Amino acid sequence: MFIEAPELSSHSYVRHAFFTRQGGVSEGLYASLNGGIGSRDEAALVVENRARMCAQLALPTDAMVSLYQVHSNRVVTVEAPFQLDERPQADAMVTRVPGLALGIATADCGPILFADPEGRVVGAAHAGWKGALTGVIANTVAAMEALGADRSRIVAVLGPTISQAAYEVGGEFVDRFRAEAPGSERFFSEGEKAGHAQFDLPGFILARLQEAGIGEAAILGMCTYADEERFYSYRRTTHRAEDDYGRLISAIALTP
Repeated sequence: MFIEAPELSSHSYVRHAFFTRQGGVSEGLYASLNGGIGSRDEAALVVENRARMCAQLALPTDAMVSLYQVHSNRVVTVEAPFQLDERPQADAMVTRVPGLALGIATADCGPILFADPEGRVVGAAHAGWKGALTGVIANTVAAMEALGADRSRIVAVLGPTISQAAYEVGGEFVDRFRAEAPGSERFFSEGEKAGHAQFDLPGFILARLQEAGIGEAAILGMCTYADEERFYSYRRTTHRAEDDYGRLISAIALTP
C-alpha cells in the first residue's frame, strides 16, 4: 500500500508515505487507491482512499491537505487545514504545524518529500519537468528556511517517477532545457525516433536538489510507467488512449 524511505523514517518526529495504487476502494481505471481529487473517479471513493492514507499515517481522516497543482514553481505555507474546494493553485507546500499531512498527487511527475527533523519543518513538492526547470525545488527549500529550517539539515527524497527509458521528448523540449538550464544535456540520451530524446527526469531533479545545498537527497528509483501493478502513469494511459487515470499520493507530516 505504501513505500517508506529510510532517509525519512529514521526520524521520530516525521511521518511519511509514498502510497502506491494498492489498498483502496476505487475500481476500473482507478483501481484501487486513487487519491486524485481532480480525477473523474467517484468522489466518495477518493475520500475513502484518502482517509485510509491518513489512517496509515496515524492521523485523523481529514488531516491531509492538497493543492490545485498547475505545474508551477509556486509554494504555499500551510498553517491550518483547508477545504478541497479552497485548494491554492501551487505545486509545493511547507509547514511547521504538527498533525497536517502534506499530500502531493502524481502520475509520472516527481513527488518530493522534504524534512528538517531538528528544525521541525516539512515540505512536499510536485516536480514535473516544468516545475523542476523553473524552480519549484529551490523555492520549497527557501520556504522551509523561512519557517526556521536550515538547508544543511534538510533531507529530501524523490518518490516513484517516470524513468528515462519511458520518457521520450521532442527536440523543442531539449532546446528549452539547453537555454534555461546550461549543462542539462547530460540528462538526455538519443531517442528511438529521429529528432527525439529520452529525458532523465529523476536525474535532473536530483541535480536540482543538490544545487539547492540541502543536507541529503535520495531517489527511490522506481518507475511509474514500467510498474503498472503498483503505480498509475499518465503517459501509459495516454499511450493506451484511456479516458482517465488515477493519482498517487505522497505525504509527509510532523508528529502531533
